[in-house]
Amino acid sequence: MSPAGQLLLPALVLLPLLALLPGAWHGGGFDLIGQFLLAAVQPSTDPALIVASLRGIAITVAVALWSWLFSLFLGVIGGVLSAEVVSRTLWGCSWPALLLRRLLAIPRSLHELLWGLILLQLLGLHPAVAVLAIALPYGALFARVVAEQLDGLPRRNLEALQLAGAPAPAALLMALLPPLWPQLLSYGGYRLECALRSATLLGVFGLGGIGADLRLALQSLQFHEVWSSLWLLAAVMLALELALARLRQRWQEPNRELLVGFAALLLLLLPSSQWLELRWHVLFSPWQWPEVLPLWDPNGWLQDWPQLIGSTLLLTSLAALLAVALLPLLLLLLGPGRWPRLLLSACGLLARLLPPPLTALLLLFVFQPGLLPAVLALGIHNAGILGRLGLEGLDALPPQPAQALRLAGSSPRQVLLVAGFNGIGRNYLSFGAYRADVILRESVVVGLVGAGGLGVVLLESLSSFAWGEVLPVLVVYAVLTLVGEQLADLYRRRLLSGPLPREGCSPLANS
Repeated sequence: MSPAGQLLLPALVLLPLLALLPGAWHGGGFDLIGQFLLAAVQPSTDPALIVASLRGIAITVAVALWSWLFSLFLGVIGGVLSAEVVSRTLWGCSWPALLLRRLLAIPRSLHELLWGLILLQLLGLHPAVAVLAIALPYGALFARVVAEQLDGLPRRNLEALQLAGAPAPAALLMALLPPLWPQLLSYGGYRLECALRSATLLGVFGLGGIGADLRLALQSLQFHEVWSSLWLLAAVMLALELALARLRQRWQEPNRELLVGFAALLLLLLPSSQWLELRWHVLFSPWQWPEVLPLWDPNGWLQDWPQLIGSTLLLTSLAALLAVALLPLLLLLLGPGRWPRLLLSACGLLARLLPPPLTALLLLFVFQPGLLPAVLALGIHNAGILGRLGLEGLDALPPQPAQALRLAGSSPRQVLLVAGFNGIGRNYLSFGAYRADVILRESVVVGLVGAGGLGVVLLESLSSFAWGEVLPVLVVYAVLTLVGEQLADLYRRRLLSGPLPREGCSPLANS
């Protein structure tokens, strides 16, 4: 099957979703949905609200930046030490790198929300809880990417330097850092945007920042206040996207870009750290560890595991297929013109801005609690992320195939289907497989809408301090996510095993 055909195949997920619609639809909140949409053009301009929203965004940005910097530090160190080429060069064997790589799989197997809730129960409202909750899984994930990039680099320069008598650390630095730099810059910038979304999500669950303000305003039906915060957050995210795109375009001048990047970080960190008070003495204030933590309870393992695992996998599969299918379907429906692209970009930005739990709460205005609103919330949010990468991939394609099809008399939709979807198909599906792995981790965040699965049991056990039930669910969740990660990797390797059009590759497609 052609890449375009594979790209459109996930649209079949609409059939089971439409089958679920009659039992989930109640339609009683259409007026509330209308008020929510109308409030987008009438956000609140109350000065006190604007100041409060700016303070919340400052906290969210500070959490995102500190966790991002900490995750980069952990990721680079962990990635270098878990790379086989480094281990063989320094110690003459690869088993230390392989062992560390297996250990790093544990922290990244749990979603940052789970880390946040666990650390919140253990440490209380410590200022570093949100930072650590994001930095630990992000650092382990970044270490995996760094190790894979290092092991995939050509080793001719390294072998030449070793034959010339260069010390092993210097040879590794000189041979591997220059080709690794563009990938680190691209993926590091992408993780900063992810950290901002994660910091917003943690705020929804009580860890401060703009997420807490958004949830309170939405639950109290103050839609004008919701949109005031959303537009301010959109401005911050849009500025971040433009800055990261500029950095990726000019990676050939690393010294200059490093200077610009660190200057931008300082400008953002100085005002936001004033609100968050993440100073040295606060970060290292005494931890409030509980005296007793009963982790083992034989009754905690007596769960209906087939039903819980089946519900989690069903939710993940439907949401992942929906996320992959939305951009191709909407492009074919609206057409490939300029205004449809701008509309899709705006909708994608909104989908990325609104955390899945808040999208799920909004959907409860017209849907019964259950599987469908959870699938739609996760699918729409991740479609916004995939849509951005898909549009960037289309923009990066060479123009010659499309021009040849137009001269041959093909319609705009035919040009999009043949030249566009075939050009980005495999890279788009590759990143879709990665997002499916992420959605499996994210399935816990929509437990509040009654979707069922492991996420609901885990959130209930954490809220009731039932640690004997928390541990079994965490173990099963970690095993599921690690197995899903391996399956996604196998699919991506098989998908990308053939020749790829380099011009159409997104810098994040192989992340």
